[in-house]
Amino acid sequence: MSGHESIRLGLIGTGLAVEKLHWPALRRMPDRYVVTALADASAEQAERFATAAGLTAAARTTDHHALLARADVDAVLISVPIPALYGIAADALAAGKHVLCEKPTGTGEEQARAFLELPAAHPDRTIMIAENYFYRDDIRHARALVDDGAIGKLHLMAYRRAGQSVPREGGFSSTPWRQRPQYRGGVHLDAGVHDIAQIRMLCGDALRVHGGVQWANSTIDSPSDLTLNLTFASGAVGNYTACYSEIPLPAEPNDMRLYGTEGVLVLSGPEAERRVTLVRADGSTRTDVFTGIDNGYYGELCDFSDAVRHGAPVVATVAQSVTNMRIVLGALDSAERDEVVGLEPADEAGVPLWRPRGGAGLFDGLPGDRTSEE
Repeated sequence: MSGHESIRLGLIGTGLAVEKLHWPALRRMPDRYVVTALADASAEQAERFATAAGLTAAARTTDHHALLARADVDAVLISVPIPALYGIAADALAAGKHVLCEKPTGTGEEQARAFLELPAAHPDRTIMIAENYFYRDDIRHARALVDDGAIGKLHLMAYRRAGQSVPREGGFSSTPWRQRPQYRGGVHLDAGVHDIAQIRMLCGDALRVHGGVQWANSTIDSPSDLTLNLTFASGAVGNYTACYSEIPLPAEPNDMRLYGTEGVLVLSGPEAERRVTLVRADGSTRTDVFTGIDNGYYGELCDFSDAVRHGAPVVATVAQSVTNMRIVLGALDSAERDEVVGLEPADEAGVPLWRPRGGAGLFDGLPGDRTSEE
């Protein structure tokens, strides 16, 4: 297709992830995308979303095969329960569509291997796994600082995430397939791969993991707690702790700290105000504050459209997603065996730092405000 045409996008699945995450970004990008059709297994949900999106009854269906047969669909965004991701992605590629598929790459190692075969089987199609953390402004800024040597040589990483997770109407935790997951690791394979993406962005690939889990949340049929020690290819070590608690927790810092030979980098703050603080060896500090950013979905959709329209490579490849996933699976293996587990070498070493196409900086053309405090 021409590099100036909007991509005709079909939505397969129109649940919470599309409503709350992808659709707000898509609405801001009419020069890149026009949604022409949608498919949802729930006729009621399909009608509701089509009405909200201004699509006619002819544009909606409950059968994704019917959507894939449409000539006015160039690419699809697949956002369905994890066990269904691989089958629909394979169907879409076979139908000649470009694919932007929600993470993770399947329910476990077997589906991950099947996902890895898709790019070679469809070399003329763009296949991207939706890992928005690869595109988040604060994480990319922190990565640029690390690359520029702002903290010297990284030797230790500490990352903590803890909060209450119980079913709430309208929230992701209320989804029945998340409460009784048919995929290994439950919340740690679903949400946790985002944190792993951040770890790999800033620390590089891991060689070995040692994990432990606890089941302390009766509202989810999966481990609620995961603690993970990692050894990185660079020689650095790190710890990641995630707690999805059934009971309310006190205020938690939920930050990531990177300790280097020349400084320390702290990533903190809620989505509304992300903060990246550099503490230099002389004790001076600089904090960059990011407000109004959308958690990376806008950038993610820019990368996908550039790949479809211009043939550019994407950052969030199938191989990158599988590497994220395998760290979680390795942690679960380690917990079951009570031993350190070695990881397979990454199919694509390291995560490239994404920059907007045609721009000179990290944030050209992206939404949000960025300020610095010395």
